[in-house]
Amino acid sequence: MEVRETEKGVFLYAVLRHEGRATRDVLAERLPMLIREFPWPKSMRWGAGDLRWVRPIRSILALFDGQTVPFALDGIHAGDTTFGHRFLSADPVRVTGVAEYRKALADRYVLLDHAQRMERVHALAQTQARKAGFVLREDAALVVENAGLAEWPVPMIGHFDEAYLALPEEVLVTAMAYHQKVFALDDPKTGRLAPAFVFVADRDPAIADGQAIIRGNERVLAARLADARFFWEQDLKIPLEERLDALRAIVFHERLGSLRERVARFEALIDDLAHCIPDLDQDMARRAARLAKCDLVTGTVGEFPELQGVIGARLAAAQGEPEAIARAIEEHYAPKGPSDRCPDAPVSVAVALAEKIDTLVGFFGIGETPTGSKDPFALRRAALGVIRLIVENALRVDLARLFESALQHYLNQGRQVVPATDELLAFFADRLKVQSREKGVRHDLIDAVFAAGRDDDLVRLLKRVEALQRFIESPDGANLLTGYKRAANIARIEEKKDSRRYREAPDPSRFVQQEERALSDALDAARAAASKALADEDYEAAMRALAALRPAVDAFFDRVTVNAPEPELRANRLRLLNAIREAVDAVADFSKIEG
Repeated sequence: MEVRETEKGVFLYAVLRHEGRATRDVLAERLPMLIREFPWPKSMRWGAGDLRWVRPIRSILALFDGQTVPFALDGIHAGDTTFGHRFLSADPVRVTGVAEYRKALADRYVLLDHAQRMERVHALAQTQARKAGFVLREDAALVVENAGLAEWPVPMIGHFDEAYLALPEEVLVTAMAYHQKVFALDDPKTGRLAPAFVFVADRDPAIADGQAIIRGNERVLAARLADARFFWEQDLKIPLEERLDALRAIVFHERLGSLRERVARFEALIDDLAHCIPDLDQDMARRAARLAKCDLVTGTVGEFPELQGVIGARLAAAQGEPEAIARAIEEHYAPKGPSDRCPDAPVSVAVALAEKIDTLVGFFGIGETPTGSKDPFALRRAALGVIRLIVENALRVDLARLFESALQHYLNQGRQVVPATDELLAFFADRLKVQSREKGVRHDLIDAVFAAGRDDDLVRLLKRVEALQRFIESPDGANLLTGYKRAANIARIEEKKDSRRYREAPDPSRFVQQEERALSDALDAARAAASKALADEDYEAAMRALAALRPAVDAFFDRVTVNAPEPELRANRLRLLNAIREAVDAVADFSKIEG
């Protein structure tokens, strides 16, 4: 204890001293706890201990400054010993540091660095393909996965029966890449898939029996392809339309009905969309919507669920459906993300829009909306998909009416879904703002356009934002912003002081000064020109017309006293300023614009 004098008096302080400890001792105390508490998405127990880890721990290498960190975990004592490849060089080896550790493992067929293993997988896979006269089908995710599966990756080439090439290419590639983790190859002579593949062995063929490894991988892939051929051939025997009734047994959502009901709603929505999608063959679109989900009850999709939509399209084509219908079935889930291709064929666009709008209206109508980071039904992705389909195809869609139609289709089926048009439009506005910001549009310009009033025509909204961004950077834009803010700021301040709005039209008979009349006449001319330009959706022309008010506004403020002592004269002048504000707000709310 010690006494200290401070500005507030004399106080008694307790002084505690903690002696430093050797790093090695601190690590020995902390490491067991860190290992036990390490978070894994999935973990396991083994043996008689209670430790949970992603895989069983057999040994622990723990060194600091070349010395072993002394601790034990579930009876396993940390040491300075490690092991090489479990099949090629399993004998223990002692190390004293990281550099020696890395070299010792490499000498024993273990590449420690994941990036180095990735590079090795990719380079050697390309080499194997080239030697065989083929071209490796690039798959970055598969390179990463194989680099994580093999300590000493050795790409090798195998073959499969050419008869399997009769299967849809997507089935073959999925069976190879996603199920067997092998690379597909293309034949440069035909530009099509080759009856060969590259797999990554975790053995050195110079030590192990390379041919046995190849035969084993060929045998496993052949079994998978045989299953795929069986399912595909069985699926071909049943027309897609005959599978519709089977959709009754699949529940889309307990409150939104079966997939059969969902498909019926798709068909009804096609009629609602027909007027806004140019060149749409309505009958063809209805049939595509009718068949869109039928592949979910096929054996092939049961085996390869990631191919839903694709299998439906291949079956439709094989069973004689028109190309536009097959394409729409394949594309009706698209776009799935910002980098996914957006459909542009009219039938595809119609079915893709119907699928997403039905989803959004249904889940919003039962209160299952996204909250924070949680979006279990991928409604944000669906909304962004609708935005891309509309904007990239320049469709003039009345979203509010479309949402109301989709709601009615639910109600016609007896589903208890409530109207959520306002919530959906606000949700779309948020998504559109996010998308625009990501494209570099100023946030204040986006807010200015959205604050000007509800507009559910997305093409028109974005056109207005783009026009505002171009215009505001021009001299006319600066004039309009300055003139608007002079008028709007005074009107706002006086309205707040008076606790009222001056929304009535100004009375020309109460104008006293020439500047009032000149501003009123200029405003009438500007509003007429701006109104015509807005009707033509020429937003830059509308803003240029309003920007021409700047001289009259400046003259008004230079020579006219807004806050005149006469109440009626003051009120009339505030109404004139409000008229300027309202004229500009018809284009965008300039009070939101910075600068």
